[in-house]
Amino acid sequence: MIHFEQFRLSNGLEVIVHEDPTSHIAVMNLMYDVGARDEDPLKTGFAHLFEHLMFGGSCNIPIYDTPLQQVGGSNNAYTTTDLTNYYCALPAVNLETAFWLESDRMLGLAFNEKSLEIQRKVVIEEFKEHYLNQPYGDAWHHLTNMAYTTHPYKWPTIGQSLNHIEQATMDDVKAFYYKFYRPNQAILVVAGKVTQQQVATLCKKWFEPIPAGPAYHRSLPQEPEQVAARRKIVQGDVPFPILYKAYHMPGKGMAGYYAAEVLCNLLSEGKSALLPANLVEKQALYTRIDAYMTESFDPGLLVISGSLTPKVSFEEAETALLEVLKQVETTTTITLEKVKNQMETHMLFGQVNLVHRAQELALATLEGDTNLVNKKIEYIRQVDLETVQAIAKKILQEQNCSTLHYQTIP
Repeated sequence: MIHFEQFRLSNGLEVIVHEDPTSHIAVMNLMYDVGARDEDPLKTGFAHLFEHLMFGGSCNIPIYDTPLQQVGGSNNAYTTTDLTNYYCALPAVNLETAFWLESDRMLGLAFNEKSLEIQRKVVIEEFKEHYLNQPYGDAWHHLTNMAYTTHPYKWPTIGQSLNHIEQATMDDVKAFYYKFYRPNQAILVVAGKVTQQQVATLCKKWFEPIPAGPAYHRSLPQEPEQVAARRKIVQGDVPFPILYKAYHMPGKGMAGYYAAEVLCNLLSEGKSALLPANLVEKQALYTRIDAYMTESFDPGLLVISGSLTPKVSFEEAETALLEVLKQVETTTTITLEKVKNQMETHMLFGQVNLVHRAQELALATLEGDTNLVNKKIEYIRQVDLETVQAIAKKILQEQNCSTLHYQTIP
């Protein structure tokens, strides 16, 4: 059980406090309710660009990292299709340093051409390194463009095109900042050797003076149901062929999400799971095969990807994969319980880490219920075999799937 207290500041900032007196550190996690799905289709990659720009310094603090490192702290950030998250850990006695740093860049990020140009180059190089020059780097671009015709999930977090970041102006950047990086668009979690009163006092001092921004009412074009299989073949300078299959599935908070999560683990978690046990260990058609979910707020994807064994054709490999998927229909209750036990163990081990606890509290709050951090295990436990088989029958259909054959160059 993760205990927490929460309150909201007058400017709309949601604050979660998780007291852990056994720790000697404090964690501050600031999650902004903005991700790649909120971008202009002609100006993509901005949420990820801001992940970098926020470390470029504020009007009062030229370099974010220096003061934090001087008090023994460390930090990082990440961006997804749905959110942008910043977090730092530092000795609990120096907690106010984190409040000073985070509130200052929320209030007054330093907008200057030099910082923009530096971070623009960083993002462009990251785009080239991970998406253009890395083997299979463009696979996700192909998959999302096939799977989504309407919803903003059709472009990856890094952005649809390099041109969007290359052509970003200072006015574009400022507009994005003042629209999304406001206290009423954020969730602050403070965890560790802290008290609720201490956090409330520091919030009143550092965050409450920051004015709220205009309310953002998200209205995104929804993806129509896919009713026909989509397929694509790509060739690249890659070491071995990979088969990708992306199936539409419910988003977080939607009916069937937890059943789909159990299904995903049933398919690929561990060597004894259906896909690796049959296709890697038994038939040796793949050298490895995995299933994972995008874990998105709007309807997302359950993706299966597998590296083919030399001289195995895509047709043979895909046919065998589809046959294994049918085995969900004959899965036993004992096997299902084993999968759910593994999932519960994984979640409990994750809660040992204080940074992870803080992030899970922020994420659950963004989903609409902070106590999801404690309810999720029970939701998983309630998933029965009939429900898993029903969601598998609904999701794992070819008309609901986008298939990519990533071939080696002959």
